[in-house]
Amino acid sequence: MDKESLRVALAQINCAVGDLEGNRRKISGFLRMAEKEAADIVCFPELAITGYPPEDLLLKPKFIVDNLEELKELAGLTGNIIAVVGFVDRIGEDIYNAAAVIYNGKIRGIYRKMFLPNYGVFDEKRYFRAGEEPLVFSAGCGCAIGGRRAKFIFGVNICEDIWHKEQPAAAQALSGAKLILNINASPYYIGKIKEREKVIRDQARLNRVFIAYTNLVGGQDELVFDGQSMLVDSGGNIISRAGAFKEDLLIADLNLPTGRSGKGRKAITITGVMPAKKKNPFFQKDNKPLEPDAEVYQALVLGLKDYAAKNSFQKVVIGLSGGIDSSLVAVLAVDALGKDNVIGIFMPSRYSSPESEADARYLAQNLGIKFINISIEQLYTMYLIILESYFSGLARDITEENLQARIRGNILMAFSNKFGWLVLTTGNKSEMSTGYATLYGDMAGGFAVIKDVPKTLVYKLARYRDSLGPVIPGRAFTKEPTAELKPDQRDRDTLPVYETLDPILKAYIEEDKYLEEIADSGFDSGAVRKVLAMVDKSEYKRRQSPPGIKITPKAFGRDRRMPITNKYRG
Repeated sequence: MDKESLRVALAQINCAVGDLEGNRRKISGFLRMAEKEAADIVCFPELAITGYPPEDLLLKPKFIVDNLEELKELAGLTGNIIAVVGFVDRIGEDIYNAAAVIYNGKIRGIYRKMFLPNYGVFDEKRYFRAGEEPLVFSAGCGCAIGGRRAKFIFGVNICEDIWHKEQPAAAQALSGAKLILNINASPYYIGKIKEREKVIRDQARLNRVFIAYTNLVGGQDELVFDGQSMLVDSGGNIISRAGAFKEDLLIADLNLPTGRSGKGRKAITITGVMPAKKKNPFFQKDNKPLEPDAEVYQALVLGLKDYAAKNSFQKVVIGLSGGIDSSLVAVLAVDALGKDNVIGIFMPSRYSSPESEADARYLAQNLGIKFINISIEQLYTMYLIILESYFSGLARDITEENLQARIRGNILMAFSNKFGWLVLTTGNKSEMSTGYATLYGDMAGGFAVIKDVPKTLVYKLARYRDSLGPVIPGRAFTKEPTAELKPDQRDRDTLPVYETLDPILKAYIEEDKYLEEIADSGFDSGAVRKVLAMVDKSEYKRRQSPPGIKITPKAFGRDRRMPITNKYRG
């Protein structure tokens, strides 16, 4: 079988939802870069024109029209290179998640996504109609076989499509495609890259095709897209992989079989001749997957960086406590935004220890961020005096504890209002799960960076970051976790130790296991019953918490949608 080299470019770009013109300009810039490197084909992510996910923007008719206009303008800029671009297509009243195949100033064909995901963070069936045609395309190459110009046969599909064995990749391969161009907006969570690699490698081997997998990169509200686009040969081997959590243009020369369409659909012919064989083969070093802790850390940094930038926040403010959670959030903020854009405020009460203030100040000095110390004791005393006559005869309880957290929340929001700073909350997933947080107190803010990070992982991430250069006070790793809202308070007075709590929460929240099933896996049934009750009763709190970055397979918010009013316990 005759083979010819085809230079394929994967443009792993960071799009902003709704920035149609800006996204088109970015696509155009990467298109020019691919042309400069003499690429024959360049692929862009799923819905690159609109950004992903556009959600209810898709219900605005003008949004659809404007996205089509940007695609039309982009097509006019495309020369002697095939470009595959994600956009929203429209036929009558129906809209489609689609990919345009553009060449030499014209749209040569449109593939419409056949499998619409409707689980987890996805709800594409709310908006799109499914496509029905597994299209293939043929393009002339710079070689001749038997006096006739040889052709490359390739298929185009979108994200979820490649996860299904029957369609459309199998049908495209049957139609003669030797290369599948799969464009994606696949969000990150721990372990996702391994799942993707297995699917792509299996599909390549099963259908004996090369697969060019192009993924989106960047943060969008709760979601982070990690990139890690890849080129896989027909034997299921990864030829090359783009970087993680950064924009990249991955280019490689593929030695593909040339020939005619197979037994399936007739290929859409792209007129014109692709450039002749390149003089110098293109080699790009493979980017190996990150280690788990580094991967999560970079996801959080990118998610925070993009949330701030895309929502026009330059500076953030954090309530520092001297503990591990606020320390990790502060370090993430500095790595994402720079030390000059991070402010830490320590707000002691009568229950705050001298060690907490020392650790908070030490962290701020190590990071080089602005440090503000505002005692809440006077305000707290006034609250107690004002409420004394109403609470007469009642013992002090969690009410008085939460007053302190709410005073702190008010102070942070005052700085936010006055200076336009984004308040970063510091609650972790273990606390959010069990309701071990104060509504309108430490939950008050604009973005919850570690909302989906279990407490045990908080420690791992902090140790990972300190391995790159120690900045977190050593005492934050060793001291007993405490909210310091009453004398001698410890987290484990209310919660099981985190080494026990986190596996229970994972089983219940992420794996949907029931009480007896969790207990049978080695946990005390009483402890399990207590934890599950705390999770169920705290749904109303979580519904009022700020958005946070998804890094686990099932996060609160878009992923897990439980009713607040709910009598079921099991």
